[in-house]
Amino acid sequence: MKRPLQAALAVVALLLVTACSGGSTDESEEDWTFTDDMGTKISLEAVPERIVAYKGVAAALADMGLGDRVVGVFGEPANPDPDLGLQSPDLDVDALPDVTGGEYGAVELEELAALEPDLIVTTTYGAGDYWYLSPDVAKRLGGTYDLAAINLEKETVDGVIENSERLALALGADEADFEAGHAALAKAGDVVRDAARAAGDPTIIATSTTPELLYVANPPAYADLTYLSDEIGLDVVRPAAKDLDEGDYWDSVSWEKADAYDADVALWDTRGGDKNLKALEQQPVWNKVRAAQDGAYLPWRFEIAPSAQGYATMLELFAGDLEGLKD
Repeated sequence: MKRPLQAALAVVALLLVTACSGGSTDESEEDWTFTDDMGTKISLEAVPERIVAYKGVAAALADMGLGDRVVGVFGEPANPDPDLGLQSPDLDVDALPDVTGGEYGAVELEELAALEPDLIVTTTYGAGDYWYLSPDVAKRLGGTYDLAAINLEKETVDGVIENSERLALALGADEADFEAGHAALAKAGDVVRDAARAAGDPTIIATSTTPELLYVANPPAYADLTYLSDEIGLDVVRPAAKDLDEGDYWDSVSWEKADAYDADVALWDTRGGDKNLKALEQQPVWNKVRAAQDGAYLPWRFEIAPSAQGYATMLELFAGDLEGLKD
């Protein structure tokens, strides 16, 4: 008769322990968890309500219905030409507190602290690095704040959008808020196809410059160029694998050999305004290529919100640029 009595006492003891612990057997359980694209698990007591984000991410969050969560931003200085910079129809990024430091990767720590962020979000291009945060700064911030990263490394447009939307859904976004962006992206793709056809389906080369070198972009390394090539069907110049620099983003060519690639249209890197366009125009060997001879230059907009609406906006602008070639 001892065993039934012992079992009954054990049940009573268990009920008492449960009552004292508030009904939970796991006091360490968090209310919000998320594993970002770098594999970092973030655990917070509540869904983040105050977010400081890299400027492009801030715009993307607004595109996905979370603009009211963004309390501050960091990132590149505003483009000298606003038409070439980040386009954010749902968020005035310039109106938000900017905690960017005086050099790449730096953050004004006191200004950041005053914003009391629950979460800091940026992008990543792999190698464990947070974009626009130097390793030392990221390490220091990680001791006080939780950091999350959206991967852009070797992703397609669909992949980038999926990564961003995964975070947005975890933050409580309504998936219905994504529909307008996806519809705009599909429509913009059709507009670009029509514009390219009207322009004679030109071959395109994407470039950047330094005083010493011409850089020819490798389309698979860039989501937007991959989209133009694989989804739109444009003929985008692709350097041979053996010629690519470390990281596979570029083939760097001396200006003396700048006519090694030829194309009907040249895209120029818009970072810093039109300085890269002016650099191309001043190079005599480069001016032998068809695009230079015809003055067929189009801006290659680097600052894109990683969202469906962000890429739709980029494609809409690109279509307008293509149509301008006929003028």
